[in-house]
Amino acid sequence: MPHIIIEHSEDLPVLPQVLVEKIHNCTFESGLFDLETIKTRAVAYQQYQLGVGKEGFIHVQAHIMTGRTVEQKQMLSEHLLACLKTYCRESDSLSVNIYDMDHEIYRKN
Repeated sequence: MPHIIIEHSEDLPVLPQVLVEKIHNCTFESGLFDLETIKTRAVAYQQYQLGVGKEGFIHVQAHIMTGRTVEQKQMLSEHLLACLKTYCRESDSLSVNIYDMDHEIYRKN
């Protein structure tokens, strides 16, 4: 755990697989998760509309098990956003959100 989902416009300034690798490593570098538990994937969008002056977008969703402090979630969010800024254009709309997953509801095999 966690599940990291990267939603992005199709016209990224970086190859999607490179972005997946960078975000995956950045998640590990946060110190909150073991490397072998992180699952990262990307979904490209062809149809989207953005605000004035924006060329593309990247939104990172980090789905993590409940139990982390607000400060830990803020740190993870800032860490992931800083990583995005390193590889993207200033004209890209960048965002990150951390979602809590409930231990009593989440299932996997």
